Amino acid sequence: MRRIEHWIEEVLGLTPSIQEDIISSVFVLFGLWIISRLLLRVIAKRQTDSRKLYQWKKTTNYVVTGLGIMALANIWFNGFQSIATYLGLLSAGLVVALRDPIMNMFGWVFLIWKRPFKVGDRIKINEHTGDVIDIAFFQFTLNELGQWVDSEQATGRVVHIPNSHIFNRSQINYNYAFPFLWHELQVRITFESNWQKAKETLLVIAAKHTVQLSEGAQEIIRKNAQHHLIFYKDFKPRVFSKVRENGIQLTIRYLCNLNGRRESENKIWEEVLTEFLASPDIHFAYPTTRFVQSDGEE
Repeated sequence: MRRIEHWIEEVLGLTPSIQEDIISSVFVLFGLWIISRLLLRVIAKRQTDSRKLYQWKKTTNYVVTGLGIMALANIWFNGFQSIATYLGLLSAGLVVALRDPIMNMFGWVFLIWKRPFKVGDRIKINEHTGDVIDIAFFQFTLNELGQWVDSEQATGRVVHIPNSHIFNRSQINYNYAFPFLWHELQVRITFESNWQKAKETLLVIAAKHTVQLSEGAQEIIRKNAQHHLIFYKDFKPRVFSKVRENGIQLTIRYLCNLNGRRESENKIWEEVLTEFLASPDIHFAYPTTRFVQSDGEE
């Protein structure tokens, strides 16, 4: 063994102490890799939910990486006292030169600790709307929705946003404490139409396509919402009436799934068109111009 160390020192110029540090580092990294693989294999056998499995993988990687950094630092810097001294000398320069990466790391800590949103949530930040598909050390990733595509459908693009944006940008979370959306559709009919019949028709159509929640599910949603002071009296669809300049506006308000807004809207409009066109006493309103003659006749 001594001969091998002496030969490596002569050929590569590595002292015995450095050789020991390299060997120790290799054993540490290999051991941590084995441990992480075994943990993930056990978790994969017991966990069938893909989202929870993803969270376990990310957490395991973070823990193993942290342990690896601490172990390697202890090996190469001869203990944490030397590390603290070394970092203290460089801290001022690093803060100035690496301000953005440091802010991104603090943003990652905030995302893991406070969890304003998590993987799988639909959020809007700045002008970007999308489903969170990854939260990394320096940035989080969205599967983009909307933009040139209507009704928040996927565009096929992926958006990477620095973690530091959560400190100075407002965020809208579609999933926070309430896993559904309240959606509204506006239908305008003429003043001469039978608006009572139109309202009843719209209410029947909305009831078909609103999310059907059992009493137990409604109670669970209410309890979860109360933790964040968000209250709903009921989850039934409603139709509101309002007089506008060119007719009567009937607004359907109903509950839909996050990913089902466009599909439910499409089905409701198809039924509305079918029912209203089949009713001789209901007519859609649209911008018109009326001319009045001097003798008072239209």
